[in-house]
Amino acid sequence: MTLMLKIVAVAAIFLGEALSILAELMASRQFGKAGGDPAMLWPMFLLVCLGGILLVFGYALGYMHLKNIWIIVAISVGAILVVEPILTVLFFRDVPSGGSLLGLMLGAFGALAALFL
Repeated sequence: MTLMLKIVAVAAIFLGEALSILAELMASRQFGKAGGDPAMLWPMFLLVCLGGILLVFGYALGYMHLKNIWIIVAISVGAILVVEPILTVLFFRDVPSGGSLLGLMLGAFGALAALFL
């Protein structure tokens, strides 16, 4: 049962990060195209709230079962490093520049170091 709860915690963190990032990307794209009507941001506010609820749940459940907040932080940063570039490429149809790609790779190495060293 404990393994299942750890998996649920990690899944909640990944899904929470994904929903939050999706809301941010959608808001930036829509706000940039439409000229900045704040009323169109309400759906994104709701989406980021749902993502935040999942993140808080994932952090709490993860810490309860893993007993190490740094593992949870590394999972969260790792989720961002995996999910955000994928969603950005899919949503904006834009590839990162050389410096951005290098920064993503260094961030990924940092997250892996936090998990395994």
